[in-house]
Amino acid sequence: MSNKKGYRKLSGQVGIYKHLSSKNYLAIKKIDGKVHQKTFSSIHDAKQWRKAFTGEVAGDKKSSCSTLKFVWQTMQKVHFPLLATTTKAIWLRRYGPWKKLEHLPMDKITPSRVTKFAQDLVEYYKSDFYQTSGRGRAARCNLNNELNLFVTIFNWYKESEEFEKETLHLTNSIKKKHKKMGFIKPTPDKRKKITLEHALIFFHYLKPLYRNLAKMQFFTAGRVGEIAGLQWSNIDLDNRRLLIKHSCIWDMTHKTFVELKPFPKNKEPRAVYITDEIKEVLKERLAFKAKDCDYVFHVEGKPLNYGTIQLNYRETQRKGKLPYSGTHILRHGMATLARKVGGGLDAVIAMTGHKDIKLADHYSKCDENDQKEISVKIMEYIKKQNQFEMKTLNENEDDEFVLDAKEAEHTDNVISIFSKKKTSNG
Repeated sequence: MSNKKGYRKLSGQVGIYKHLSSKNYLAIKKIDGKVHQKTFSSIHDAKQWRKAFTGEVAGDKKSSCSTLKFVWQTMQKVHFPLLATTTKAIWLRRYGPWKKLEHLPMDKITPSRVTKFAQDLVEYYKSDFYQTSGRGRAARCNLNNELNLFVTIFNWYKESEEFEKETLHLTNSIKKKHKKMGFIKPTPDKRKKITLEHALIFFHYLKPLYRNLAKMQFFTAGRVGEIAGLQWSNIDLDNRRLLIKHSCIWDMTHKTFVELKPFPKNKEPRAVYITDEIKEVLKERLAFKAKDCDYVFHVEGKPLNYGTIQLNYRETQRKGKLPYSGTHILRHGMATLARKVGGGLDAVIAMTGHKDIKLADHYSKCDENDQKEISVKIMEYIKKQNQFEMKTLNENEDDEFVLDAKEAEHTDNVISIFSKKKTSNG
């Protein structure tokens, strides 16, 4: 508990008080439910302490664990060379908010610290300052990416032989509650899988080069980087076989070509049968084959830039009034079509090359179009059953009506005879 006796709260200053007689300044800061305080001779020192103090007090037991910063730097040296260029760029960007805690040893990044970290970050992303701070930045919906990155760093830290002694009794500080805590706003309703009908409209509006690129991406269920990196040396038209072996890597800040990676995302080449539709695309591209250029898709012998692909796809989605965005919709769409036509996940894996059955299921899971189709089928079934039941009910009612009529007719006869007898006896 803080002792503020003899101090006056300074207007416009958070957690700063001035002593009425000594003129010293008392700085107070609450961290993880614990109140810390310190006196200073100047307001500047008091403000600096409040800004920099993290809760570490001299005399606290020194940690035997490495700091988050050291673990992160080691991970970049050892693990990053194995990652794709785009993955490295994404991780570096997502690490930004964690710099506030990187001075702490790994065992000091406790669940309560993560809670405070998440609360502060959500408050910042919800602020008017952030929401109006520039193009594309106001789209944050949650902290899942940042929290997942820490889980990735921690798991690598635990599995690394360099840190095996200090990680023996450590557990991950990210808990389920932190994901809930990281909610900022609902995720936009985006359709990630293009339907066959919409795919055909999409192809129609694209310019020839990008139409063929999109068709090849759809027909092979390929990633856009793999198709943009497709090489003539990996295509055997006579035997109708092509090999998805390379992948274009782009700088995702400027969306320009960086390098041709000699293997796809899962690091294994994938053979694809050249159907008549794929063969037609390749024949069209054969007319544009450039000297000393092995790329199937290129502009004057130079690899395609992601920004140009994205621009053409977006413009076409707008022209065709298609409710989609991004370049991955074609791979998702073919995965769904493969599951529908092939009847299972084996068909999806055969088309997409996924090794993980869960990922194949994710790519081809039911969406609102499937829900619509199944819903219509169910309603048609209900209608048929209803018609059958109504027909049966009407037939039963007709039988009952005939029976009632006969009974009524019989009763009338009895009454009539009885009446006549009664009359005659009278």
